Amino acid sequence: MKIEGDRPIRIVIAGGGTAGWMAAAAIARTMGRAAEVTLVESDMIGTVGVGESTIPPLVTYNRLLGINEADFMRETRATFKLGIQFDNWLREGEGYFHSFGLTGKDHWAAGFQHFWLEGRERGHSEPYDDYCLELMAAHAGKFAHLPDDRMNYAYQLDSARYAAFLRRMAEADGTHRREGRIAQVELDSENGDIHALLMEGGERVEGDLFLDCTGFRALLIEGALHAGYDDWSHYLPCDAAIAVQTRSVRPPPPFTRAIAHDSGWQWRIPLQHRGGNGIVYCSRYLERDAALDRLLSTVEGEVLNEPNMLRFLTGARRRQWYRNCVAIGLSAGFMEPLESTSIHLIQRAVLRLIRMLPAREVSERDIAEFNDQQMTDMVQIRDFLILHYKATERTDSAFWRYCRAMDVPDSLVQRIGLFRETGRVFRKNEELFAENSWVQVMMGQGIVPQNHHPIAGKLTDDEVDRLLQTLRTGVSKTVASLPSHDSYVRRYCGAQDSAPGSHADALGG
Repeated sequence: MKIEGDRPIRIVIAGGGTAGWMAAAAIARTMGRAAEVTLVESDMIGTVGVGESTIPPLVTYNRLLGINEADFMRETRATFKLGIQFDNWLREGEGYFHSFGLTGKDHWAAGFQHFWLEGRERGHSEPYDDYCLELMAAHAGKFAHLPDDRMNYAYQLDSARYAAFLRRMAEADGTHRREGRIAQVELDSENGDIHALLMEGGERVEGDLFLDCTGFRALLIEGALHAGYDDWSHYLPCDAAIAVQTRSVRPPPPFTRAIAHDSGWQWRIPLQHRGGNGIVYCSRYLERDAALDRLLSTVEGEVLNEPNMLRFLTGARRRQWYRNCVAIGLSAGFMEPLESTSIHLIQRAVLRLIRMLPAREVSERDIAEFNDQQMTDMVQIRDFLILHYKATERTDSAFWRYCRAMDVPDSLVQRIGLFRETGRVFRKNEELFAENSWVQVMMGQGIVPQNHHPIAGKLTDDEVDRLLQTLRTGVSKTVASLPSHDSYVRRYCGAQDSAPGSHADALGG
């Protein structure tokens, strides 16, 4: 890619949905007249549309784009999310909570878990959960914005409405939308770059840089350029999902649920106007019809749409930026929705691309750096997801016996071994999941440290008592002062058609 003269860079986005419109909105708002953004999509092609549970970096993303939170939540029928409740993952009938907040108070030399472990040795029996504000607020069904952003949160939203919200914003900032299906990707005969997209109606859309947001089809990055794909299904064996929407039957709690079953897991995501539900499973151990029956027999409330059947191969595109094409979203890879990372990976790729946009021509060093950072992100998330399957005591099905016995990456073996032997976790290279996330999930999955940092042992009994009591009291007092999540949402960003039981917008826009 080489741009002649002083004209703006022409960016063509293939595909809409959450990935396409997140990219268009961010680039158009950030670059202004320095970029000419065109998005090509067809109303005849559906989107996956099940990425409804998010993580806290989306709050930052929306702020970067100047999006008013209350307006955004009202438009997307969003609720607040303080974490994920995991049921039946370690053993059937048991659960734990992965929160977005901090637990206790860290010392610069050691995380809070070391002081909690010291307290246990001295007779303190209060659970680790009691020291986390977000976790206790979630259990109590409460939420509010607190001074100094003391409450970490994300959103549970209607992804179709989010894409529509971003489309209006992107078009207001100058993005041009072209309706139609892509018939062919035209390559430059001299350098192999993408030169244009040829539409079924005969139109030709030329560009300098092309973003592949065509989902699992990956029409540009794989169909035309053959960038390659790393298969991670050995580590993450689930390869199918079914999603349905249901009528709300109760006020929405501020968390998502992930409920393990004998061949995978199910999700429940409470929005203002409906519930999002789905089953994720491994087709080697569960047939599609049986998975559908299981899902429909366990959802709460009237089913409002035809089930959306999905098949996928967990893994990552080997080169997510190849020649003058960048894969964004599902075209770049997929690792199932267990920790709600799909929208986050879109966000990371878009913001990273904006920081590395070429001026006159693409730098091979930019491409190499982008690909290295993207793959690092995905490998770190991959390891975190594998942890949920590998660290289990379940032996009740062939699926869980496979997960317990499977080989895992050396990077995860080191993480688990380090925590089990020393109680330590180290965050590397600005990775997504911080120390507290790893601690909560590892202990929730039954990995309890055999030792802890000696610095905790220098405290006297009175100092340990005072530290733990002060932290617990602070959390409980704050939670007691919070309003219910449902009342706060209705007051702050409630949509008129979103009362439990309302049928309005049942299909999510």
